[in-house]
Amino acid sequence: MGPLLALGSALAYGIADFGGGLLARRAHFAVVALLGQAGGLLATLAAAPLWPDRSPTATDLAWGALSGVGTGLAMAFLFRGLGRGAMSVVVPVSAVSGVALPVLTGVALLGDRPSLPAWGGIAVTVPALWLVSRNGRGGGRGTGGAAPHDPAATTDALLAGVGIAVQYLALAQAAPEAGVWPVAAGRAAAVVVVAPLALAGRARRSWAPLTWPLAAGAAATGVTAAGALVLYSLAVQQQLAVVAIVLSSLYPAVPVLLGLTALHERVTVLQATGLTGAAAAITLLALG
Repeated sequence: MGPLLALGSALAYGIADFGGGLLARRAHFAVVALLGQAGGLLATLAAAPLWPDRSPTATDLAWGALSGVGTGLAMAFLFRGLGRGAMSVVVPVSAVSGVALPVLTGVALLGDRPSLPAWGGIAVTVPALWLVSRNGRGGGRGTGGAAPHDPAATTDALLAGVGIAVQYLALAQAAPEAGVWPVAAGRAAAVVVVAPLALAGRARRSWAPLTWPLAAGAAATGVTAAGALVLYSLAVQQQLAVVAIVLSSLYPAVPVLLGLTALHERVTVLQATGLTGAAAAITLLALG
């Protein structure tokens, strides 16, 4: 059950990133991130009292808040990168650092000991994600033709990966008895982190006109991303954190595939190889 929950987390995160990336091309990236985290906060606050296990300690909430700091920074940098770069590059590159750092930390500091098949899946995942990102000339800036990829967007993606690593590692430390409250604490912390960026954009008058459909869409991406974190927190209770992190970090396959079908991005041989490697990683990690 643990691998399925982690894969469900990857699917939800991939959908949220795809939607958020499109919105970040039509509105200020920090506004999209702020509305998304606010939507996730409201959703988790509504769901938390209904959760069967809901006895969070101050430590659980602190880990959740630290996770939210990582989430806020990750979403801000990710959406900025998506606003000026190709989706098929930015999302996978953010995942490379987002999966590598937690895995190394889990093995070196947390005592995780993956099985041999799981090690094989871990070994395959990072190069697979790197190969998926090798489409720097592809499209994705809009609904059709190709557009150049801004190299600064790759830097944004790497910084987003650091935030993703903090998010996963911190949330994995919360006790199962805490229920959804650590995720709710994280959404509150993420709002606090992202709000100054949104206010700074407003002060510079760099906000694009924000319509109600855009605002609702941004909030919906946050609700979906919060759901992804809930699935991840459930998955990490049933298996090694390393395995849950790696499986959850396969989410770049979703925006890449949606980019191919919905945005008519072009897939390269290297990208196809990377997607095949991601499928192999899923199989190996599920066996582990």
